Amino acid sequence: MTNPPPGYAERLDAPGYLPPMPLPAVRASLGGRSLAYLLDILFILAFSALLWMAIAILGVVTFGIGWTLFAVLPASGVIYSAITVGGDRQATLGMRMLGLRVVAPETGARVDMLTAAVHALLFYVAISTFLLWCVDILFGLARADRRLGHDLLLGLAVVHRG
Repeated sequence: MTNPPPGYAERLDAPGYLPPMPLPAVRASLGGRSLAYLLDILFILAFSALLWMAIAILGVVTFGIGWTLFAVLPASGVIYSAITVGGDRQATLGMRMLGLRVVAPETGARVDMLTAAVHALLFYVAISTFLLWCVDILFGLARADRRLGHDLLLGLAVVHRG
């Protein structure tokens, strides 16, 4: 038996720690994912408003230099997903409300922040283009595990917390 990596016991006791989920797990339905996204639109709007206010105040304090950060606002949805999906609970606030989380399908392991950000970016690229969005949805309808195209590209799955 191999020795666990340093700090392994501390991670097991960390608040919000969820052990890897043995798969196959109960996959999330497309309806549940859609409803979670609709809820997330509201949370992203609130996050964007807070970000806008913070940048506006920073701009006043820095005599206008901070206002260059307004260029970050279009990426607020990607930032929101990176922070929430890449965090301890592995889900956006909308996903949490519906009992969903994002995992690596083979192991049930957590998703890192960079992968979560790319996952969100691919989703927003697909949803902004009608043809790509249709192809993305067709993957989910055709597959038994309901993984969408952007899930398959990154090797992720959305499952019920269980």
